[in-house]
Order: sequence, then C-alpha cells, then structure tokens
Amino acid sequence: MANIEIRSVEGLAGTAIPYAYAVKAGQWLFLTGHEAFDFAAGAAPEVDGAQGFPAFGAPRLRREAEFILRRMRKTLAEFGSDFKHSVRVDQYYPLFDAVRAYQLARHGEFGDYIPPSTSVLMQRLFSARSSISMSMMAVVPHKDYEIGKLFPKEVPVPVGSYFVPAITCNDFVFIAGQMASDENALDPAVRLPAAVRNWGGPNAVRRQTEFIIKQRLEPALTAGGSSWAHALKAQIYVPTAADIPDALDVWRQHVGSHPCAITALPTHGFGFVEGLVEINLLALRDGAKRKKEVLKVDLPAMSAYGDCVRAGELVFASGLMPLGADGQVVGKSQSDAFDGLAHAAQVQALAVLSGAERICKAAGTTATNIVRAQYFMADVRQFPGVELAWMSRQGRQPHPFVCVQVPPPLPAPGAALTADFWIYAP
Repeated sequence: MANIEIRSVEGLAGTAIPYAYAVKAGQWLFLTGHEAFDFAAGAAPEVDGAQGFPAFGAPRLRREAEFILRRMRKTLAEFGSDFKHSVRVDQYYPLFDAVRAYQLARHGEFGDYIPPSTSVLMQRLFSARSSISMSMMAVVPHKDYEIGKLFPKEVPVPVGSYFVPAITCNDFVFIAGQMASDENALDPAVRLPAAVRNWGGPNAVRRQTEFIIKQRLEPALTAGGSSWAHALKAQIYVPTAADIPDALDVWRQHVGSHPCAITALPTHGFGFVEGLVEINLLALRDGAKRKKEVLKVDLPAMSAYGDCVRAGELVFASGLMPLGADGQVVGKSQSDAFDGLAHAAQVQALAVLSGAERICKAAGTTATNIVRAQYFMADVRQFPGVELAWMSRQGRQPHPFVCVQVPPPLPAPGAALTADFWIYAP
C-alpha cells in the first residue's frame, strides 16, 4: 500500500463492514459511493428532518445533496484539496427530481468550475432511502497537476448542468458523459419521425452511439490534444442489456482498432427523455510522459467487453462479468438453492475479484491497491455476498465501493453483478 492513505469507518451503518469512503493514491484522490447517511451511524437527522414534520424546511432532496457535498468538501480538505481540484464526478439517481435538486446544490458548492460529469438514473441506490449517489476523482494541488478547462464548440453542455465538458490534468484528458444532444434536446441528426420505421437502417441506439463517438467524443479528444489511439477507459450506458451489442458494434467500427477498457451497462434513464446512450471517456494526451500499455491478463473469455489498460500508475479494467472458463455464469446451477447464503452474489464476486487480482498481478501490484470498486447489481440487497467475497480476499481492508442497482437483467443470463475496478500501481 505504498503511497496510499485511506479514510474509512470500521463498521458501515453499524455493521461489520469496513468501508473506505476516500482513498489518496499518490497525487490522486478517490471519493467513492457517497450517499446522504452517516457512514458510521447510518442515520442522518439533518437529512431525515424532524420526526413529526420531516418535510419542514428545505426539500429533502436538497438536504441530501447538501449533506453529501459538505462531507466531500471536508474530506477533500483533510487531504489538502478542494472542489476546484476535482477532475471527474459520477452521479446516480433513482428519480429525475433528484437531479434538479442536486445540480442546484452542486452549483452552489462548486461555483464557476464543475468538472466533467456523468449522471444517469439507476433502479435504486445502495440505501433504500437514498436519492443521490456521488463519486469523485480529484487531485492534490500541485504545479504539475493544474486543470485546463476545455469548451470545444462542438460539445455543448445541457442547460442547468454547468459542468465543463472536458478538462486536461497532467497527462490526462477527462471527458464528461456525452449524449446525442445539444443544450436543450436531442440533436436533429439522430431524430426519427415517430411514423418512420427506418427499414434496413440503424436503430436509435446505433445512431446515437455513432453520433456521440464522432460528433462529441472525437472533438473533445482533439481539443485536449489527444486521439483515439490514447483512449484508456469508457463507460457506456444504454437502456437495456439487449442494447449493449448494438452500441459495442458501433464502437468497434469506429474505435475498435484502438484498445480501450470498456464497461457497458443497462440504465434506468437519462437526462434527455429521448436519449438512449451516454458515454464518458478518459484518455492520455498525445505525447504524454505516461505510456499506454495494454496488459496481458488471463481472464475467462467473454468476461469483459474490452481490454485492461495501464497509463503510468493508474490501471483501468474493463467491467468484469462473472463468467467462468466454461462460458457460464459462475455458480449458476447452485445459486437458486442457496439464496440464503447470497450465493449468487458471493461466488460471482469471488470470480470478478479473482479477475481483479490477475489484473493487479499483471500490473505488478496487488488487489490491496484497488482504489475504486463499482458494483452494478441486479439486486442491491445481495451486496452482503459481495462483501463476504471481499473480506475473504482482503480481510479487514476497508472496501472503497459504490453499489447501485441496474434495471435487470444484466448482459450475461443469471449474472448478479458487473464490477468495475480502478487500480493504483506505482
């Protein structure tokens, strides 16, 4: 754990789960899975409101957002950083009303700089009472890690969002989640009249994916002094698992010659009603001191859609799915009989953690250096199985996770989760 510093609680919400809510890894800060409850106690009276009249005062959604942002501000300050040195934020919500409340609070806290942002709706969050889940990547202030704001004319920002569409920081380019939209609505280029079936043409997911790649991500890369050859990590959100093959087929047509870590997931909804695809991207700048390296990792076939990529001290894995060497979801034949053990989640988490350990080994480090673990689950209530798997591998090492529930099913039939690991390998 060289050069790693963790902020954690011994027992999340009064349980036996050690939880890492912030990790400093070298110059980088990872604040993961923040929802509006006290990490140790569970309850948060300032969010819940008065017992007899909980709706009195500020709206609950605003209280949630402000609680999360206050704690993040305090945590960043403990590491000598602040919101002005954030480089990426990811938000998940179960309902769109939470987006409005959160963006108002975020604008108040961040001021005139909000980093590249990705916001999508999920079926539910980790806590059944939460409406906002926020994760952040930031840097400790340093002259070599100054943030350059990019506003390419081809990359609009949705009205009310305020975020910077792309930034540079040291060797990296961070690009916000992009949709096939302008500031107010879907771009006319991807619209189809309701009466048109578009026989033989690309479906809406394909049209929007291609538009995002060519008309949004590519100009943002160019503005950051980068190119597809230096793409490191993309997260692709679509409405259902059945839409993933179309989105990835288009991705391969345009980007397939350039290895990239890819996580593709079903999503409950997007900021634009007619939006069907959102993609964020991280890349190296052309001529960067860090070099892009595609790791050779012995993973089961079909367990990931993309590669595992290293850029200096950061390793980006593709989303890992719990497939075994036989091409079947691990434990599939047994899990229904042992649901009381959270069997599916437990054995499948063991499988993806085994994959993560192989990735770490290929990068010359260990799973102790996982700095962000995102679990996209078919049922969040099965998370205790994931935690049992983590503790069987890592003991009492605090778990830096974010966990949300996607609209089932996941891509592989019977899968309980897809896991997205970010790794520090100095």
